Amino acid sequence: VHLVESGGGLVPAGGSLRLSCVASGDIITANNMAWHRQAPGKQREFVAEITSRGNANYADSVKGRFTISRDNAKNTVCLQMSSLKPEDTAAYYCYAQGVQDYGVGYRLYDSWGQGTQVTVSS
Repeated sequence: VHLVESGGGLVPAGGSLRLSCVASGDIITANNMAWHRQAPGKQREFVAEITSRGNANYADSVKGRFTISRDNAKNTVCLQMSSLKPEDTAAYYCYAQGVQDYGVGYRLYDSWGQGTQVTVSS
C-alpha cells in the first residue's frame, strides 16, 4: 500500500495548515489511519489516529488544536492543524493499517508515507 502526504509548508506561529494523505494499492480496508511526526534529533512520535468508524485519539500535546478526519471511500486521511507552535515543527508521516487484496488473496498491511515537512516560525 502506497501513502502520499501533501500540505506541509512554512507557517507563522498561531497559523493553520491542513495535511492530507491518500492511500492506494488494492485496499480492502484501512482499519486505522494515523499521523506521526519526527522533529530533528528526536524520535518519531504519535500525533493522532482515527479508525474506520471515526473514533479518534490525539496526543496530549495537540488536543484541542489538531483535528483528524478521513474519507473511507477515498482512503484519505487529513489533519487540520490550528494554533500552530514552533514545537510543532517536524516531518509529519501518514500511517495506515488494514487489509489488502494482493491478487491471490488478502493480507494485512502496515504502511508509512514519505513524510511532509511542517515548519512553524516564531
